[in-house]
Amino acid sequence: MSTTGRVTAQDVARLAGVSQSAVSRVFTPGASVAPATSAKVQAAAQTLGYRPNSLARAMITGKSRIIGLVVAYLENQFYPVAIERLSNTLQARGYHVLLFMASNAAGEMERLLGELLAYQVDGIITASVAISNDVTQRCADVGIPLVMFNRGQPGSGLSSVTSANLLGGRKVARFLVAGGHRRIAHISVWQGASTGRDRAQGLTDGLAEAGLAPLATLDGMFDRDTAARAAQTLVEAATPPDAIFVGNDHMAFAVIDRLRAMGWRVPQDISVVGYDDVPMAAWGAYDLTTMRQPVGRMVDATVETLLAQIADPHRAAQSVEIDAPLIQRSSARQPEGGVDAGL
Repeated sequence: MSTTGRVTAQDVARLAGVSQSAVSRVFTPGASVAPATSAKVQAAAQTLGYRPNSLARAMITGKSRIIGLVVAYLENQFYPVAIERLSNTLQARGYHVLLFMASNAAGEMERLLGELLAYQVDGIITASVAISNDVTQRCADVGIPLVMFNRGQPGSGLSSVTSANLLGGRKVARFLVAGGHRRIAHISVWQGASTGRDRAQGLTDGLAEAGLAPLATLDGMFDRDTAARAAQTLVEAATPPDAIFVGNDHMAFAVIDRLRAMGWRVPQDISVVGYDDVPMAAWGAYDLTTMRQPVGRMVDATVETLLAQIADPHRAAQSVEIDAPLIQRSSARQPEGGVDAGL
């Protein structure tokens, strides 16, 4: 054992009867090593109580095996589910995840980028975070790949993975029209986000196919209280809606709560449709009809895109959109004769 009392890779190599480089390969994710050699090294490491020094390896290889995950909106159940899956998927590929909380305030991502660079992350995933041109350029200058999850940013030159939001909004429109609704309002997610704009545009396009237009569109700002007030404004108007498409489930729950508190029945008086299909959407208290975000496929695509860019820094940016079905439950009136869930 070394004179410092700390078990080293040399100690493991000596006991296993292999080279120190073989020990290094065994504890380097993705490295090629013979099964017999790996077994001997693992046995020796367990006997000696050896733990590889990730920081030392990073200094030697120039790779930290750390991915920075930046999130702005954890109140929505969709993101805790997505973060768990992203973390598990990256860990299975030999990476560690550092979670950073951000807001969409001006300059916030610029501030966080300094911290990300200090940790020498190999890549960055942002979830529901706006990216400025300055951040984009700084990442390019230092060669850090960045993938936007559940938000695109046309013209940024960044890779993104989203659900097919335009198509999703169109599916909601077709479903509501097929159910006999004609006064269809929209409480959107923040219109500063591509997801909000695309879902709203998809609804407008789908209604136009039936010769209709949204009765009204109000911005829910990703906020439950704002969405609840928007619902109250809509039903107190001279012509109330007979259906409301809400831009995400988190706000849709607040809309249903406010409507019921005001004496409106869901769906008998007003149908409500959300977007995400978070676990709570299936609860009996809401039983929410909603567009499902294919979180598993989105996570897989995000990880594959990021790791491909880490392996090849010159790889062109990718924009991935993933289609998914409308999940029909009891919060919205069903079309007579039924409608295919895939629409």
